[in-house]
Amino acid sequence: MRGQHTYDVAVVGAGVFGAWTAYWLRQRGKKVILLDAHGPANARASSGGESRIIRMGYGPDELYSRWAIRALQLWQEFFQGQGQKLFHRTRVLWMAAPGDKYVQRSLEVLTRLQVPVEQLSHEELRRRYPQINFEGVEWGFLETQSGVLMARRAVHAVVEAALRNGVEYGATRASAPSKADQNTISTCDDERVSADTFVYCCGPWLPNLFPDVLGGRIFPSRQEVLFFGTPSGSSEFCSPAMPTWIDLGSEIYGMPDLESRGFKIALDRHGPAFDPENGVRVVSPGSVAAVRQRLAHRFPRLADAPVLETRVCQYENTSNGDFLIDRHPEFENVWLVGGGSGHGFKHGPALGEYVSNLIVDGGETDRRFSLATKDRVQRRAVF
Repeated sequence: MRGQHTYDVAVVGAGVFGAWTAYWLRQRGKKVILLDAHGPANARASSGGESRIIRMGYGPDELYSRWAIRALQLWQEFFQGQGQKLFHRTRVLWMAAPGDKYVQRSLEVLTRLQVPVEQLSHEELRRRYPQINFEGVEWGFLETQSGVLMARRAVHAVVEAALRNGVEYGATRASAPSKADQNTISTCDDERVSADTFVYCCGPWLPNLFPDVLGGRIFPSRQEVLFFGTPSGSSEFCSPAMPTWIDLGSEIYGMPDLESRGFKIALDRHGPAFDPENGVRVVSPGSVAAVRQRLAHRFPRLADAPVLETRVCQYENTSNGDFLIDRHPEFENVWLVGGGSGHGFKHGPALGEYVSNLIVDGGETDRRFSLATKDRVQRRAVF
């Protein structure tokens, strides 16, 4: 990529949102370039890391359940077409404390949408999963078709497929557009990229690129993930004996030992503000202690398990957890796409399809995704 180049669409950011957006735009016949400063699903990106849960349950929030259903279908079709096994159908277990309305509403919505589920009483949970301590859990249900996406490798597969289909790629940092020339942006290596439309899928970098519009509306938070070693010679913490699990009452979630990488567990609460570019990615001792305490309570046999691996990533939160998919208020040809808010990865193919349809066919974004609904005070409502 030397000099000035012209495209129908330039997509900035090669995480799961950007990769799928570029993929679908090319499928719709557009000339596309995909740009990223550090590479697809790089170690700084919210799409980096080994694995992400794909589940359908969203409490009463049917919109995201429907998107997740569509996304799982698209992920599976894509992996089958590529001949890659990057989805593990581990099943997803929801644990419900007494009076847990969120899990109850999730079950009701999924039943209405005909998502395969299996409800389990406390006693049934104990019999089926003796390696789990269900103290404080009254009942639960399984999403029997859900599981885990191998995140980093999945994004690489999408990007590689897009490139084979004619998408161009530029390993460079791109600027925001200017009012002087709304159809051209520059890069850090003095290239110029011209396009009819620009789509910025930059996750936690969005407020740095667009401080006037998104400063104080996207809240990157530091999130810490740990992998623990499982007992040698035992498969009780591996799939299928162990499902992926969500324990909202304890603010934790995790997944079985997949591909011998260890038993993954993390706190699902927003951490402190975090700089995705230069933030220190070393897990804090306090976080290790907090996670180990919960691990020992819920999975007693892992109480003294060794830490195999740790990771610091980030959520890029909107004020309430809804995605941001909207035009820039000053540039009709610029789309801002982000706000994954810790639950976005699974939706990648459905979101990319949605964005590409808006660009190619026209129309307005759903109000929930609009910039106008993004506040400067956090009130998390989507989990």
